[in-house]
Amino acid sequence: MRRRRSGRIDDEAEVDLTPMLDVVFIMLIFFIVTASFVKEVGLDLNRPEGGGNPKTVESNKNILVQISNDGLIFVDRRPVDIRAVRPNIERLHAERPDGQVIIAAGPAAFNGLLVEVMDQARLAGVEEISLAAEVN
Repeated sequence: MRRRRSGRIDDEAEVDLTPMLDVVFIMLIFFIVTASFVKEVGLDLNRPEGGGNPKTVESNKNILVQISNDGLIFVDRRPVDIRAVRPNIERLHAERPDGQVIIAAGPAAFNGLLVEVMDQARLAGVEEISLAAEVN
C-alpha cells in the first residue's frame, strides 16, 4: 500500500524574535537610565611660551613669584614654603599697592602648585595676576 501525501506542506518551525527584541530594548533603556554622565570639572591652563617680544616690566613695582621645575617657590628671589606665600605677598602688596603679581613657572613645574600659588595670591588680596614664561 502506498501512502499518499496530502497536498499541504507541514508548517516549518519558526523562531519568534519578539521576546528577544523586547529584552534587548529593556536592557538598552536600563543602561541609558543608569549610566552616569559626569562632566569633569577642571581648569584649562594655557602657559605662555618663551620667545617673541617680551613686554617691559617694571620690576620694582611688581611682585615676582617663581616656581622651579623641582617645586621650589621663590618670592622676590627668596625661597619660601607654600604656606608662607600668602603672608609674603600680603606684605609686599602692602608695600607696593600699584604692582601686580607675576608668576613664572618652569616648563616642568606642576600645574597644581601653580594654581595653588595663584590661589594664595588671590587670598592675599591681589587682583592683578600674570603668568610669565621666563624671568631674566
